[in-house]
Amino acid sequence: MPEVYYQHPGTWFGDCMPIYHDGAFYLFHQRDLRNPGPLPNCEPFGWALARTTDFVTYEDLGDAIVRGGDHDQDQFIYAGSVIRANDKFIAMYTGYNRDHFEAEGKPSQVLMIAESDDLIHWVKTDKAVVAPQPGYDPDDWRDPWVIWDEERAEYLMILGARKAGPKTQATGSTVAFTSKDLENWEFQGDFWAPGLYTMHEMPDLFQEGDWWYHLVTEYSDKSKTIYRRARSLQGPWEATADDAFDGRAYYAARSVSDGTHRYLVGWVPTRWDDDDTKSWQWGGTLVIHEIVVRSDGTLGAKIPDAVMKHLKSRTVSTMPGFELDRRDGVAEQVLAPQVPRTALVSTTLRVAPGTRVVNIRFAEDPIAQRGYQFALRVTEGRLEFDRFPNWPWGQLDNRDLDRPLSIDDGAEHAIALVFDGDIATLYVDDVALNARFNAPAGTQLSIEVADGAISVGEVVVSTTP
Repeated sequence: MPEVYYQHPGTWFGDCMPIYHDGAFYLFHQRDLRNPGPLPNCEPFGWALARTTDFVTYEDLGDAIVRGGDHDQDQFIYAGSVIRANDKFIAMYTGYNRDHFEAEGKPSQVLMIAESDDLIHWVKTDKAVVAPQPGYDPDDWRDPWVIWDEERAEYLMILGARKAGPKTQATGSTVAFTSKDLENWEFQGDFWAPGLYTMHEMPDLFQEGDWWYHLVTEYSDKSKTIYRRARSLQGPWEATADDAFDGRAYYAARSVSDGTHRYLVGWVPTRWDDDDTKSWQWGGTLVIHEIVVRSDGTLGAKIPDAVMKHLKSRTVSTMPGFELDRRDGVAEQVLAPQVPRTALVSTTLRVAPGTRVVNIRFAEDPIAQRGYQFALRVTEGRLEFDRFPNWPWGQLDNRDLDRPLSIDDGAEHAIALVFDGDIATLYVDDVALNARFNAPAGTQLSIEVADGAISVGEVVVSTTP
């Protein structure tokens, strides 16, 4: 089990519905028991609840909204959102019946409401059962997100949907409803329907500065959480050059703000049989990014301050800064012969213009020269995760475990590499990439430059108390 990243024992963390209240983050989420396997073959689930003030220590509050019976609309309680309104907390959630409704010609997914006075004890209601609209797929209608639209003095609800028709069609869209009372909803049609994805999941909407940001998780292109931005809720929703927060191994991310900082709440999936060469499974481990709003209005990600402080509790080793230069091959430097299972590696990096690649290697067997690496492919403008050597071919299913990255400017860049169990998270400034590594060959950490030169600052390996 991870130590800093969150995963309740005996369960796998699924989609999360975060809300901040009275100094704490309440993380409503789905817990997959993997019996007999991951979603869609798991036991039905409702919403569980964990509470934290710092994303380091979590209090388990058990089941919050209990799933219905096998013949009820909410046999499963899929994702939704929680808001405070009229001195109550309102959970708009997706009721999904897997086993009976589709075969009986009923919509398998509809939106439902539960209410609470304290975020812990919930009562289901028969209010606002919002069924799929004509022309939309009745079995892909989920994950509502509700906000108060101050300008129009009404509630705005968006959700993920797709048009009726073959599941391969790129008709995924975010649709919108408005309401004055959270019970009577008026359909407003498509909110954002780009024709890019087969389905929109876990939509999110928030404002920072002069921009509105719309988050969507898709599973037909890169299988990641992406965002668009607009000057108003009416759009148009423009893409940025880098429209994501992380790679393939970070899914279904939603945001939550404490009024000062905004955090991204998503999960790192596991692989079938914990095998690097096999495909990803639904559910895994909660990992929190803090969202960075850059000066140009684009978004990045960093380690939350409290998590960084916790990981820096105890210094394991330090190494003075150094330089590596090899214009016609590889130069390598060992940073630590052994790294704790939970650790933070902090340093800085300057890359000389024209350098081809910088590899940060870990879980390495120095004799076999085998392990994992984050490759900063400088001339390609890309960061990627892979095993090394990639022999025999197909050592890792690393499709879309990469991010755009530009570091060929000779400037100093901050490097933070987090290890927690079998999860590795690399931050290069405010560019993040998560990965799982299931078969470590050793414990060594090193860095190498190929066809170029680098300057590395002091390297500090630290760990938790």
